[in-house]
Amino acid sequence: MAAKSRSNRPAVLADVAELAGVSAMTVSRVLNSPELVAAETRARVQAAMRQVDYHPNAAARRLVTGRSGLLGVVSIDTTLYGPATMLYAIERAARQSEFTVSIASIGILTRSSIEEAVDRLREQSVDGIVIVAPHESAAEGLSHLPEGLPVVAVDAGENVPVPVVMVDQRAGAVRATRHLLSLGHRTVWHVAGPADWNDATARIAGWREVLEAEGRPVPEMLRGDWSSRSGYQLGRRLAADPSVTAIFVANDQMALGVLRALREAGRSVPGEVSVVGFDDVPESAYYWPPLTTVRQDLAEVGRRAFELLLERMAGGDDGRHLIEPELVLRDSTGAAPRD
Repeated sequence: MAAKSRSNRPAVLADVAELAGVSAMTVSRVLNSPELVAAETRARVQAAMRQVDYHPNAAARRLVTGRSGLLGVVSIDTTLYGPATMLYAIERAARQSEFTVSIASIGILTRSSIEEAVDRLREQSVDGIVIVAPHESAAEGLSHLPEGLPVVAVDAGENVPVPVVMVDQRAGAVRATRHLLSLGHRTVWHVAGPADWNDATARIAGWREVLEAEGRPVPEMLRGDWSSRSGYQLGRRLAADPSVTAIFVANDQMALGVLRALREAGRSVPGEVSVVGFDDVPESAYYWPPLTTVRQDLAEVGRRAFELLLERMAGGDDGRHLIEPELVLRDSTGAAPRD
């Protein structure tokens, strides 16, 4: 239904309801308790708000709901693709539901740094907090949060006492390793991420699990630091070993370095060596050759983390929520070379 002419007056809640074809009560629920409204209806109401340029009164909302409309996010200060993209995805999901986000960036995830960041956000009267916790060292901090504070962790490890949303990293590594074995490679080498990262640990576990289940040799793992430089340095070692025909690299940046090292050593990809990365960064389709990799749906992680936090704010939900990754096939993998 088309909205009636409003002349130049500011839009009111009734204008949104009319345009969206819902009741004023439904619009109010979208503003104040969005977790109680079906996703399709919520999206329609939010689109109507944008169309009529409706801006709810934050002070009035707080009087009605007891909420500030402000959510906190604690994250490490990093430009790495995974954490940085996850942070943006969480912020975007919250903004689409008319929440404001306050971000507390910290250098390293420890108990004290997490507690300090949470205290700063609580001083702003946030309704709940998402903690992006990719380091194993964050576990202790997640175990000492204030009682009654709605908290959701993203990318956290095992056995943390708060709900967690994350991509199933182990499953992604399993898919990558199985793909390489299916091409006839006798085994798969692995360039891993840093020791304190949950993602790196889970990807190692998936890689090793497949090789052991298939009765294949488990080569020595090489440990990188997520950077292209470390991938290049470790790639030179692998390129010098003629028995290496398949490499699973724990992220796409390190895979870029591995590809360069192989090219400099005269090892053709995928003719002599197949390479799989992890993340599916936007540039991976333009590597040479285009990189086969494991795609993480980080936008879905952000959406699910936000929705789970809303449920926690309403007193519900718990547990671990895994999002399945996808293997993206490109030109960096091929049949194992014949002896």
